[in-house]
Amino acid sequence: MTTPYNLTRNDSWLERSIMTTRGVARGKIGATHELTEKRQGKYHYTIGPYSDPVMTVKPGDRVVFWTQDCFEGRIRTEADKPSDILEMPYINPQCGPVMIEGAEKGDAVAVYIETMLPRGDNPRGTCCLIQEFGALTGTTYTATLNEPLPEIVKKINLDEEKVYWSDRVTLPYKPHVGTISCSPEIDSINALTPDQHGGNMDMPDICPGNITYLPVKLPGARFFIGDCHACQGEGEVCGVAVEYPSITTVRFDLIKGWDIAWPRLEAEDFIMAIGSARPLEDATRIAYRELVYWMERDYGFDRWDAYMMLSQCGKAKLGNFVDPKYTVGAAVDKRYLA
Repeated sequence: MTTPYNLTRNDSWLERSIMTTRGVARGKIGATHELTEKRQGKYHYTIGPYSDPVMTVKPGDRVVFWTQDCFEGRIRTEADKPSDILEMPYINPQCGPVMIEGAEKGDAVAVYIETMLPRGDNPRGTCCLIQEFGALTGTTYTATLNEPLPEIVKKINLDEEKVYWSDRVTLPYKPHVGTISCSPEIDSINALTPDQHGGNMDMPDICPGNITYLPVKLPGARFFIGDCHACQGEGEVCGVAVEYPSITTVRFDLIKGWDIAWPRLEAEDFIMAIGSARPLEDATRIAYRELVYWMERDYGFDRWDAYMMLSQCGKAKLGNFVDPKYTVGAAVDKRYLA
């Protein structure tokens, strides 16, 4: 399962990653499991501790997930009206939960995304405008008296190299996972809302070649994944990316005793802490605070020196600012951590 997008990556850095150096599997690859639509059965619209697990895997195992698009395939043509078809909050169907053997509260699950492929004989993505949803319109949470957005559906051809937006514009195929989580400890949270468990962060850096670290709150972690995007800009400004069904392959590991409060991400050349909140500045504050803590605890920085240094070289990356909570990642280049 390789694509031109994946072949351009240099994954030798994984040998030095947190996942490999601190994980239970220590880089050893285990069994490969496949979670097809048939095996999944019912997809989930909430992320929590009350659904039945679909499989159990060991650290080092791969899982090949057959994800649905965020509409579970219900928007079929450009003539469809989202308001006639969609029922909020039944958006972002999730695969899972997958249990990680040995995961306990206070650990972190490492999720390395290996590949993301379009699913189907003639794969197409979907983008649309939904009434009272998006960054540039009144919504339930930002109430105004403006007229609802026009309902426009766009079907987009795509393959493993390109997203054919229009006759005028061709975009690169740059897939990422919109919604990825372990279960909260007691709450069941809808799949549209990001929080400390992860959720609908819509962070473009959660993509093939990078590792996402998620806090574990329950035995087995209870991992969920869905809402894959063929491409998306930072912010997902209209509220909808190029949504598509995918075959997404991930490899799991487990970092014992790494008690992180919010999701984290590691790439070849940077680390990132991710926060979600409203307003947007509070999401940014969470992300930068968690990055300061990370630099202090794991890289030996003085807290206040790290704080001042990030003012000079930190990078704020925007996930979504359209959902019930907004998401920001605070990142720093690894060259400054040595």
